[in-house]
Amino acid sequence: MFVENVEWQARQQPYNAMIAIFRRKTRVAVALFLVLVLYLLVGLIPEHRDTLFGFTYVRTSYDWSKQPLKYPISEYTPLPSGKPLSLPQVQYAFTTDTSPAGVAREEVLASRRAEVKSAFVKSWTSYKNVGFGYDELMPVSGKGRDAPGFGGWGATLVDSLSTLWIMGLKDDFYEAAAAAVTIDWADTRDNSCNFFETTIRHLGGLLGAYDLSLETALLEKAIELGDMLFMAYDTPNHMPPFWLDFDDAKRGNQLAGYHDPSASLTSSSLEFTRLAQLTGNNKYYDVINRVTLVLDEWQNKTALPGMWPTFFDFRQIQLDSDSSFTLGALADSLYEYLPKTFAILGGLEPMYEKLYRGSMDTVIKNLLFRPKTPDQVDILFTGNVYVSSDTGPHLTAEVQHLGCFVGGMFGLGSKLFNIPEHLEIGEKITRGCVWAYDAMPTGIMPEIFNLEKCDTLDPCEWDEEQWENESDMTLKKGFKNARDPRYLLRPEAVESVFLMYRMTGNPEYQEMAWRMFQAIRNATETDLAFSSINSVRDVNTVKSDSMESFWLAETLRYLYLTFSSPDLVNLDDYVLNTEAHPLKRPK
Repeated sequence: MFVENVEWQARQQPYNAMIAIFRRKTRVAVALFLVLVLYLLVGLIPEHRDTLFGFTYVRTSYDWSKQPLKYPISEYTPLPSGKPLSLPQVQYAFTTDTSPAGVAREEVLASRRAEVKSAFVKSWTSYKNVGFGYDELMPVSGKGRDAPGFGGWGATLVDSLSTLWIMGLKDDFYEAAAAAVTIDWADTRDNSCNFFETTIRHLGGLLGAYDLSLETALLEKAIELGDMLFMAYDTPNHMPPFWLDFDDAKRGNQLAGYHDPSASLTSSSLEFTRLAQLTGNNKYYDVINRVTLVLDEWQNKTALPGMWPTFFDFRQIQLDSDSSFTLGALADSLYEYLPKTFAILGGLEPMYEKLYRGSMDTVIKNLLFRPKTPDQVDILFTGNVYVSSDTGPHLTAEVQHLGCFVGGMFGLGSKLFNIPEHLEIGEKITRGCVWAYDAMPTGIMPEIFNLEKCDTLDPCEWDEEQWENESDMTLKKGFKNARDPRYLLRPEAVESVFLMYRMTGNPEYQEMAWRMFQAIRNATETDLAFSSINSVRDVNTVKSDSMESFWLAETLRYLYLTFSSPDLVNLDDYVLNTEAHPLKRPK
């Protein structure tokens, strides 16, 4: 069990034990002495803070930690015990180049960092000007908006905390943190919240900001939220629903769904594990462990053994009712969190390695494909599989921007589990996404597109006639269509580029990232910030007046880190959740 925040525990010690002392005047001096000692103990615990702002903490008006459970758990499964294992090094062993060329290179990187930081500051300042209470800035009209299911709890505010710290914007960080610790989770116009999004953005954001700054108030606010989100597991079988309905949670009326996205139900393991480590409260670990046990039980009983379907029936815990399989939307972070949870548990729970290895074996055999191109470029993508009871698995060569995280995931799995071929696969997938960026007039890949594909992962002959008959000939050869041509400021491609740079040390990835940043900036910038665009096929872009919080939390953070010192958020010290929030790996 890891209990890492002694300061938080000290601040929570009850004072009522001293009440009896004050009943006798002869003990007043003793009482005052004890109070002084307690004050000094708390005050002298290292706070590891830049004391630029004081916090006015506002507790949530409904204390979920005191909410009785309709389906109590008799004994919580504890965190794995023992000293964390000495896991293989994830990050490349960088050295400092003091030669004239090395110094010149650092000047180039410093300039690029400054430009990425400038884009962040522009976006952040405009968001701040509309008010921290809004979830998002509308970057064309300059209005604020609340995103459905986000509770109106300032998604961009909380999601940006770690970026502010990483970029050295400490004044802005403390101003934002001071606002974040006044959030009242019970103060919302919504009847429910999106369990997945609230976990990765708000809970992950608070935990990541705490792990960077060690500001205790942020952890206390995370605990409040964690206690609310914990109630999602208070169902008859302890499986969570997609929506956390507040009234149902209070009445004990929650039920898991019959047809919910698999990622939304399985992507809390990092955040809840970290919360358990920081507080010593095993209830958070217990509930995510129950979900992982279901994944383990069903891994080889689905329609595509090794993987899990896109949608789950958690009401009946039947994971064989859906025959679609993907690493894209609705399923993505289920797989992403397998190696990451293994890492944050210090390798003490081997089940996550088993699940990763089994699922990736199936991915390689069934979902990976090589595009058919005139130059036989050596890149890979992942598509979607539908399993027919008559004909078996059928692969569609449809690519999603969301799926570009897979390159980085394969790289991380390669490093943690010593599977060298996974690093090669990860590099080819990452370069495939960069190839798709370069293929479009704006220099940005579409949200969804289809490709011509080879029958195997080996090079194949180009078929000009096939392409002319099946494809949109205004696109680069190899593309069939750009079914959804939007760009939503998504981070997944630059995420894998960043991870590949940090894992291989190859500066080519920094050049890719710089090219991608320039293209994104040119295509999306507005007077106020940066906006999603309707089509990457038109250089005269039409802005859709939307800037989701992940633009500041992920896209710009990954880009900034790509051009920064490798010691800034070292991958051997932190695990990044699916919203890029750095969670400390126990040592």
